[in-house]
Amino acid sequence: MEDPKELFNAALKEGELSDASMQALSIPDLGAQIQAGLGVHPDDVPASEVVLVTMMPDDSGSIRFGGNAQAVRDGHNLVLEALAASKQKEGMLAHTRYLNGKVLYPYCALSGTMRMDAKNYDPNLGTPLYDQTVVLLGTVLAKSRQFAQAGVPSRTVTLLITDGADEGSCQSKAKDVRALVEDMKRQERHIVAALGLRDGQTNFKQVFREMGIDDQWILTVGSSASEIRRAFQVFSQSAVRASQSAGQFSKTAVGGFGAP
Repeated sequence: MEDPKELFNAALKEGELSDASMQALSIPDLGAQIQAGLGVHPDDVPASEVVLVTMMPDDSGSIRFGGNAQAVRDGHNLVLEALAASKQKEGMLAHTRYLNGKVLYPYCALSGTMRMDAKNYDPNLGTPLYDQTVVLLGTVLAKSRQFAQAGVPSRTVTLLITDGADEGSCQSKAKDVRALVEDMKRQERHIVAALGLRDGQTNFKQVFREMGIDDQWILTVGSSASEIRRAFQVFSQSAVRASQSAGQFSKTAVGGFGAP
């Protein structure tokens, strides 16, 4: 398995990553955290091109206190079902890592993914939003780079989910996330989306904008179970659309959640 650092150095050399992104990714232990999510090797994926769908559900205590744990489980599982029902399913890989770093499953075919349930998802931790978004996006970039080096084009669609602003990040700031997101947008084959579950005080538009995420890829919903499930459904439709072709991906990237 390639060292993520080598993958990033190659991306820097080819102008895909900026110095600011490399700075954001030069955190002790980051390689090991990324390695945990890389999963299946490109040689074992029999597809001529791939779409990487990556999710980071919030597992902070406020999800539980807000009574939203089951809605988040349902939403995540609904996305997997929608992807598995799409015509492009053979070329799709998925990876889910919780907001506090637990890997539910590394990149794998949809048939190898795991549904969220009460046993594997018990939200009771903090909200290290910036730290873990850097890990997650680093994993997306490393995986995409792995495929590029194997001669397989990839496109990526990533969803961050949180019900609050950052609390407890020790190593990364909003600007570090922004550097990565901006480099990804420049490559025109990555979509980074965010879902804020309203807590009555967080300005999610502002939080996500500071992280570099475009307005058309920011969704904010109330905390009713039906609204949360609906938001995941909107994301799954976007992910399926983006997987249809390179042209459709570009249209979806520009149009955001509302793209036709």
